[in-house]
Amino acid sequence: MVDDKDLKDPDKDDHYEDICYICRRPESKAGKMIHIPNNICICNDCMQKTFDTMNNGNMPYMDIMKLDPSMMQFSSMKNEVPKSQKLKKKKENKEKQEATLDIKNIPAPHIIKGQLDDFVIGQEYAKKVISVAVYNHYKRVATNTMDEIQIEKSNMLMIGPTGSGKTYLVKTLARLLQVPLAITDATSLTEAGYIGDDVESVLSKLLAAADNDVEKAEHGIIFIDEIDKIAKKKSTTNRDVSGESVQQGLLKLLEGSDVEVPVGATSKNAMVPLTTMNTRNILFICGGAFPELDKVIKSRLNKQTSIGFQANLKDQYDNDPDLLSKVTTEDLREFGMIPEFLGRLPILFTLQGLTKDMLIKILKEPKNAILKQYQKLLALDEVDLEFDDDALEAIAEEAIKKKTGARALRAIIERFMLDIMYEIPKDDNIGRVVITRDYIENKGAPLIEMRGFDKKPVLLLDKQEQEEPTA
Repeated sequence: MVDDKDLKDPDKDDHYEDICYICRRPESKAGKMIHIPNNICICNDCMQKTFDTMNNGNMPYMDIMKLDPSMMQFSSMKNEVPKSQKLKKKKENKEKQEATLDIKNIPAPHIIKGQLDDFVIGQEYAKKVISVAVYNHYKRVATNTMDEIQIEKSNMLMIGPTGSGKTYLVKTLARLLQVPLAITDATSLTEAGYIGDDVESVLSKLLAAADNDVEKAEHGIIFIDEIDKIAKKKSTTNRDVSGESVQQGLLKLLEGSDVEVPVGATSKNAMVPLTTMNTRNILFICGGAFPELDKVIKSRLNKQTSIGFQANLKDQYDNDPDLLSKVTTEDLREFGMIPEFLGRLPILFTLQGLTKDMLIKILKEPKNAILKQYQKLLALDEVDLEFDDDALEAIAEEAIKKKTGARALRAIIERFMLDIMYEIPKDDNIGRVVITRDYIENKGAPLIEMRGFDKKPVLLLDKQEQEEPTA
């Protein structure tokens, strides 16, 4: 026989909803559950259907609660629902929820931007736009309704070259605001019924980030990266299951509606519980590099050229570094974004490409700068690490050549710090290491200062000798 204590552990499942074993609906949708042995929960609807089936089959009436568990069909199966598919119960006291979103506790735009300045270098206009948009959004969430005036959502679309800090900006923002954040990639989204993630998987990731708390997730932020990858294909004879159809599927999410969301999975199926989420108060931020968008902007601007003394030159926009800042919704429609999708992203702004001076500041000024990370690593070995200004310029110049933005900085420094991180622990007498421009350009070695001695150049390990086999 099964002990009554094993039927339900109140300490374990007190904060989570019960899920029907048959229809997989949570307790908030199906109502009170009937608990039978082996941790099986069945809703009243499914239990009634079971009795109706038994009566229609001319079977004698049986009380399922009095059956021996060893004789039951589910005796060897336990309804062990994974924690990732358990839903938290809704809070009965709504005053706690309102206190967490008190309008007085929302930081002002200048405070949000000041906190972003500590981590993100440059992009002043982008930080100002996103600070004001987030502030207005959470004022809207906190006030809920304002009698006759209803404030619309301020979804955002950010455009910038790769490595300019789009994803990093959103991650920093969510960490400062302490709200649930889901970062998803639009490249894996497909139309419903095809292999890939459904559009609702975007909300599933936000629900998982909120620890399966629906109320908390409905006030979160969703960042959809690589949004340019779902642009409408210009010339194709096949069905575009990952392009325009995905944009149409995202319309209801961006606008705000009740959506059936699978819990703990990326697609709907019979074994996954579903819950309902309202996207009215979810802030959507879309970002993408939009390659070759500059050509669309350039062709539009060059249409203004004409013949005469006051005509514009056709090549005047070829080397314009701020060409993306001249983007309009017409350019995005030409790129392949449908007008209904763009209409639900009212805030459009661009990020600047990183210059040499910005890359140097990224190396040393943020709170978690790359140089500070390596200085901390060597400080654990009681060794000081310094970088000459000329060395920083050399790193920035090499990063510009790679054309991958700030991502190139980490790869470059990792390559030159490999030998140093390998050789330093061998000698306890080393007190300081100075990285020079000659070392970055493979013309010399870093300066090593021994404890109690002067600086002197020491060749730790020549990469060319390491690669070339000895005779």
